[in-house]
Amino acid sequence: MGPPLKLFKNQKYQELKQECIKDSRLFCDPTFLPENDSLFYNRLLPGKVVWKRPQDICDDPHLVVGNISNHQLTQGRLGHKPMVSAFSCLAVQESHWTKTIPNHKEQEWDPQKTDKYAGIFRFRFWHFGEWTEVVIDDLLPTINGDLVFSFSTSMNEFWNALLEKAYAKLLGCYEALDGLTITDIIVDFTGTLAETVDMQKGRYTELVEEKYKLFGELYKTFTKGGLICCSIESPNQEEQEVETDWGLLKGHTYTMTDIRKIRLGERLVEVFSAEKLYMVRLRNPLGRQEWSGPWSEISEEWQQLTAADRKNLGLVMSDDGEFWMSLEDFCRNFHTLNVCRNVNNPIFGRKELESVLGCWTVDDDPLMNRSGGCYNNRDTFLQNPQYIFTVPEDGHKVIMSLQQKDLRTYRRMGRPDNYIIGFELFKVEMNRKFRLHHLYIQERAGTSTYIDTRTVFLSKYLKKGNYVLVPTMFQHGRTSEFLLRIFSEVPVQLRELTLDMPKMSCWNLARGYPKVVTQITVHSAEDLEKKYANETVNPYLVIKCGKEEVRSPVQKNTVHAIFDTQAIFYRRTTDIPIIVQVWNSRKFCDQFLGQVTLDADPSDCRDLKSLYLRKKGGPTAKVKQGHISFKVISSDDLTEL
Repeated sequence: MGPPLKLFKNQKYQELKQECIKDSRLFCDPTFLPENDSLFYNRLLPGKVVWKRPQDICDDPHLVVGNISNHQLTQGRLGHKPMVSAFSCLAVQESHWTKTIPNHKEQEWDPQKTDKYAGIFRFRFWHFGEWTEVVIDDLLPTINGDLVFSFSTSMNEFWNALLEKAYAKLLGCYEALDGLTITDIIVDFTGTLAETVDMQKGRYTELVEEKYKLFGELYKTFTKGGLICCSIESPNQEEQEVETDWGLLKGHTYTMTDIRKIRLGERLVEVFSAEKLYMVRLRNPLGRQEWSGPWSEISEEWQQLTAADRKNLGLVMSDDGEFWMSLEDFCRNFHTLNVCRNVNNPIFGRKELESVLGCWTVDDDPLMNRSGGCYNNRDTFLQNPQYIFTVPEDGHKVIMSLQQKDLRTYRRMGRPDNYIIGFELFKVEMNRKFRLHHLYIQERAGTSTYIDTRTVFLSKYLKKGNYVLVPTMFQHGRTSEFLLRIFSEVPVQLRELTLDMPKMSCWNLARGYPKVVTQITVHSAEDLEKKYANETVNPYLVIKCGKEEVRSPVQKNTVHAIFDTQAIFYRRTTDIPIIVQVWNSRKFCDQFLGQVTLDADPSDCRDLKSLYLRKKGGPTAKVKQGHISFKVISSDDLTEL
């Protein structure tokens, strides 16, 4: 069973179609009329626009001619170049375009059943977290008989022109498509999660390990149904579409249509002086200006391969405008890479995507206000919504995406399309359950860009632990909705922090409501005990307060361990001490290495301290070898930390 489907304008495709067939008429959409307001906000198009149906534009019209991926697309007189690139990208993966264009065969013109054609079509978009079906008529804007916006070079194919019209209706008008990035469009077509990679910043031509790591990610993304496209920077408008020395176009988007790691046989190993080839296949949506370097159609590399070799290796081209490149040349020639991961289906029952809808709201009560502005507004920043997630293992890539609600539909009223948004990421205590109020010990683990685009993202390899993500608008005191999505190959359990402190309850009152909150960060444990010179010590921490405890990851083979482990405890009284124990992880029975016992009174110094380890038995127990460095902060204001 698929995800819930929202009907845009509450229009029901089958009911409307059957009504038109019954009345022997063609559908004319009353919610998106063939007039200037459907084209622009507040201006007129030069030249006379005539809205025509496909059968009035050509003979034998079709929604799709043959294979959807085999035809070049053109942006038209007023078309949007990112839109054409997104169409080309969409056509690569059948699983995506058949979702965007549902039951395309049922929607086709049938010359044998003209009485069943009603001039009505439907398309589906992933719109701010919801799959939304948009119904349109088939009237398209033309000037002198030519389509004004995008069209196919197969002149009787109309899927892209009709899809573009449905998208314009969803956003308000055709002009609303201006300013959208290719990733915005692909995400709306597919529900994928987009990441933009700066190829030069990644230094993939210099760092061999990073280059092959990138290839692995692209291969995994593509084989799981993701969409990938790339482009070359154009430093100014004059160099847009200017050809490079190797036949590629600056400022132009190319679509990845295949990616392969190929093991070569003995003969080809001698020919190419390599055991493996790392190859990508790209397509120019315009079907011209192909790559002319190594592995281009007339290059000497192809001459070394027989037809059987090409087939066995899978190095085939199925479309005009397609070409192969080596990974090395790909990294050297392209500057920007857009990677859109398919996150719609759990893999083997494992959820890779967490998402939540939220909003920035304004309230006179600081504890209820949820619009605190960016990190520069230190007094109000933490009034923003806060979300916590857990990375269960070291070294996993986590992609965080924050999307604000698109305001294009309000552009006629003079409102801006987008606010400046961004987010901050903090590594927090391993047992945090309540909102952050001050940033005393938390590590600032990352920050997105702050920009007035629809979506901002951050991609990072994170260590094991808990992280709080704070989505913000640049200015405080504004209201808007947002969608937060987090992708990871390990479950991260995203949830919102809504409470400021423990709730009052009968249970709390019976056993004593907390009066003190204490944060502790254990930075390191050093000079730990070794019983003999070649003993392996694998230390870890256990931080206890009453019946609650936090355990750190194990550090391998060291007597000088860096932990930076954080914990927070809500205590009924300072008579309940905080105990930090150091243990040695062993195969059969872990070894106790020592502990420190802390009163952690609110009046205590908050600076970094160092104490010797002791045996069990309290702060006066016998001293053992080793010491820990830590910072502890206590407060009798439960909303201070």
